[in-house]
Amino acid sequence: MTIKECIHLPTEIHSSGFWNYFRSGTIPSTLPLLELQMVVIFAITRFTHCILKPYGIPEFTSQLIAGIILGPSVLGRLGIFKVLFSDRNQEIVAMIATFGHVLFTFMSGVKMDAGVINRVGRKSLFAGIACIMFPLLVGFTVQVTLRRYWLTAVEATGLPFETALNCLTPFPVVVYLLESLKILNSELGQLGLSAALVSDIFGSFLLWLASMAKVSREKGMMGAAISASSSITYVFVVVFAFRPAMFWVIRQTPEGRPVKRTHLQLILMLMLFAGLLSQWFHASFLFGPLMLGLAVPDGPPLGSAIIRKFYYFNQDVFLPLFVTTCAMRTDLRLIKFNDSFMTFNVLLIFFTFSAKMIAPMVPLLYTKMPLNDALALALILSSKGEIHLALNTQFRDTEPQAIQTGPALTLSNIAILLNAVIAPVLVKYLYDPSRKYAGYQKRNIMHNKRNAELRILVCIHKPENIVAAIKLLESSCPTRERPLGIYVLHLIELIGRSSPIFISHEMKKKTLSKTSAYSDNVISAFNNFQKNNRAGVATYCFTAISPTKFMHEDICTLALDKLASLIVLPFHRKWSVDGSIQSEDSSVRTLNNSVLEIAPCSVGILVDRGGHSKSSNVIASKSPFSVAMIFVGGNDDREALTFAKRMANENNITLTVVHFVTTDSEDITIWDKLLDNEVLKDVKMNNVGQEYVIYLEERVKDGPQTAMIVRSMVDEYDLIIVGRRDKSNSTQTSGLAEWNEFPELGIIGDLLASSDFNSKTSVLVIQQQKKKT
Repeated sequence: MTIKECIHLPTEIHSSGFWNYFRSGTIPSTLPLLELQMVVIFAITRFTHCILKPYGIPEFTSQLIAGIILGPSVLGRLGIFKVLFSDRNQEIVAMIATFGHVLFTFMSGVKMDAGVINRVGRKSLFAGIACIMFPLLVGFTVQVTLRRYWLTAVEATGLPFETALNCLTPFPVVVYLLESLKILNSELGQLGLSAALVSDIFGSFLLWLASMAKVSREKGMMGAAISASSSITYVFVVVFAFRPAMFWVIRQTPEGRPVKRTHLQLILMLMLFAGLLSQWFHASFLFGPLMLGLAVPDGPPLGSAIIRKFYYFNQDVFLPLFVTTCAMRTDLRLIKFNDSFMTFNVLLIFFTFSAKMIAPMVPLLYTKMPLNDALALALILSSKGEIHLALNTQFRDTEPQAIQTGPALTLSNIAILLNAVIAPVLVKYLYDPSRKYAGYQKRNIMHNKRNAELRILVCIHKPENIVAAIKLLESSCPTRERPLGIYVLHLIELIGRSSPIFISHEMKKKTLSKTSAYSDNVISAFNNFQKNNRAGVATYCFTAISPTKFMHEDICTLALDKLASLIVLPFHRKWSVDGSIQSEDSSVRTLNNSVLEIAPCSVGILVDRGGHSKSSNVIASKSPFSVAMIFVGGNDDREALTFAKRMANENNITLTVVHFVTTDSEDITIWDKLLDNEVLKDVKMNNVGQEYVIYLEERVKDGPQTAMIVRSMVDEYDLIIVGRRDKSNSTQTSGLAEWNEFPELGIIGDLLASSDFNSKTSVLVIQQQKKKT
């Protein structure tokens, strides 16, 4: 059938007036049309996501549902939407969406760390291979067995593709799901990433073989040979020409300086050219950009610069357009379960999915993994996402003779939607990464044996955190009789990579030279600290490169593995030398709150007000150092006092314990009172350590009186230690909770860290290990 249509060239870009729509029945101007389409898509997407987000369902699902709503199944039947999203009017938005998909594929290659392959264990290797090979075997067996009875030769055209699509485990899809569920840094997340990478490599190779087989059918063996040799030649050019050029760009970028915009623009142009080139030798148009992305060194400075420049805009603008426009082709009216073709496709999807779930569980259960964890990992590896939707749509566009264009396309998209809805919910139900941190064992300072090694995990974000942390450790007076085991964790934000990296510098694991350089100052500073305190200190340095929102997993896992009694976190606010606030990092504050919630031991937040000297040897040089411990009562205060007592072993350190008491005893239990008296007994008797301890008792009637006393003493000390006392009500702090700016510091800690105090006194706020409820 031939359809004639008049087209006005050049096309009108800007609108000549809103009322023209009513006269012409269409929107002739391309720019207003595009803007209106984007507004409608984003409005429905955001509305849907607001409803589904509380249930832990990723945004991809909302975009998919928005596309189905705008398609012929729902709103697409209405006249205005039929015109707005007609095939002709979708040309520009579809082009932008496709560009977003190409850019997503390129950046997936940039973020992918090929070095993960060298760290894949047997469990990940077997699970990754099984979750693609076994479903393929089952799927093709179902095809061969049933299609001769159920399908015609024409209907069976798209079955090999349908089977392969259901068996794929794309690495970017798994990364997206793990990030959405906030388990990327968990043990299960790391295992899932490794298995997905193995499976994706196998799947990509099989897809490339399938594309070569298609070329062989259309162009003959000679055409297939030319296409295959062109693909291999392109890979060699990328590896031996483009990748060295990327390292040249890195060498031309001074340390700490951004990559030149010209270089980024040139890389983007090469990405588009790579897509055209791969189309020319009959490979997928995504093959070129993916290989180019893999050749870009991940991480800073180049990989991070590309991600910062393009990732978030593409993720929030272009990709939603792509997912939605692909989903618009879904027509629920075509689903009819009373015909053999549809029934066969349902059975094929069911059997391949079942095989994909069972296959990775076998090696996982064989290695004694808990059933819930194995089932959760199988769901992660069986998840479907943007890559499946894109391949489905691409097959519909390039193979119009296959029956896939109608009911099977709709059925595949519905299967992707159901998977995207159910899998995240089930994984969230089956796997709780915080359960391993539950406080079955007492790991805190109070229950540390008297002369046993006190293990402390110190977290470092920036170089300015080093001096304050070392000063705190020096003030705790490590000796041969009372040793310290210091585990230093340097936290670096993951940008330009998909896979988090955890490095033990004691194990001397190989990593990027840039990463080692970032941690060199941390390692050298704490090594010097160990040399100055050789008899009583052992230090172990680690580096964790991960997204800030997942760093709490690295911190708590290391604390659990090393049996730490205390985690020391830097406060998110930084003060300048004159006492004014210099900067704040909200992501660090969120991290601190996450650690406080799930930590397997006690936690201390160190508020550094800039009162230390440039040297980290302040205590070692025997200069006077005064410490105050404010005691109100409760678990956290008892933990804080126990730590403060360690400081009463140096003649240059003065420890003052200020006990706030009240005549009202109704807000404290008899048991708490007994415990408080027990921990204060040796302080009152001046029987703490080898040095003199000052005990002061202040009687107060309410919170404002406590605040006045704290304000008067704040400039008299170099360090003040307090307990957090979260959600603890007492007469001593009554009336102060309403003014609490930072709940993670508790009432008194927040008072000491207030910007109203122009003081250089540092503050350590301690929370005792939470009991399991």
